[in-house]
This record gives sequence, structure tokens and C-alpha cells, in this order.
Amino acid sequence: MNVFLWVLQILLAVMFAMSGLEKASQPWDKLTRKYPWMGHYPQAVVRLIAVPELLGALGLIVPAATGIAPILTPIAATGLAILTALAATMHIRRKETSGLTVTAVLFVLAAFVAWARFGPYAW
Repeated sequence: MNVFLWVLQILLAVMFAMSGLEKASQPWDKLTRKYPWMGHYPQAVVRLIAVPELLGALGLIVPAATGIAPILTPIAATGLAILTALAATMHIRRKETSGLTVTAVLFVLAAFVAWARFGPYAW
């Protein structure tokens, strides 16, 4: 189960790091063309969303891999689950079912990692 959790953590870290890097580094007009919802929010808000995504991605891997404060790994997973729940709420309000599917899967995976690392498969 530990190997499975590591695979999930790495997968989640890659997904959130890619999302965060895209939000933080891509030109605004390119982002709003690719993701229509971003056009309804200020650029600063979208760039700010990148921060917890990037920190969460790091938090899923670095503390557990180094053994330094490994409790931060399930805390990061919890934070990412909250972030995806908020994103799902936004997609529901905007009636964007295509965005909701990916967000729901990421929520379930992040919540599972948080549950497992806080509980039966803690460090």
C-alpha cells in the first residue's frame, strides 16, 4: 500500500505542479483562451491560485522523501483536496461539467492520500 500511495502522491504532485506552473507562467491571453473561466476572475487571483498548487505539489513529495516533518505530506494532501473542492464548486456554479470531472477525480485522490497518510499508513 505504501508503494501505491507514493505513486498517487507523485501523480498528484505532477498534476498540481503542471497546473500551478501554467497558471503562474503563461501569458494571460493564452490562459483565458484555453480556460474560459479564468476570464471571469482577475489575473492576480488566478496567479494566486498557482501558489497553493505549487506548494501542495512540493508538500506531497519533499517532506516524506526527506523525512523532515513528514506530517506535512498529509497536510498538503488535505489542502489540495480543499482547493479542488473549491474548484469543483466553481465549476458547478458555472455549469462546466467537463472541468468538474477532472476536479472530482483529483479531489478523491488527494482526500485518499490525506486519509491514508494521517491514518493507517502514516509515517
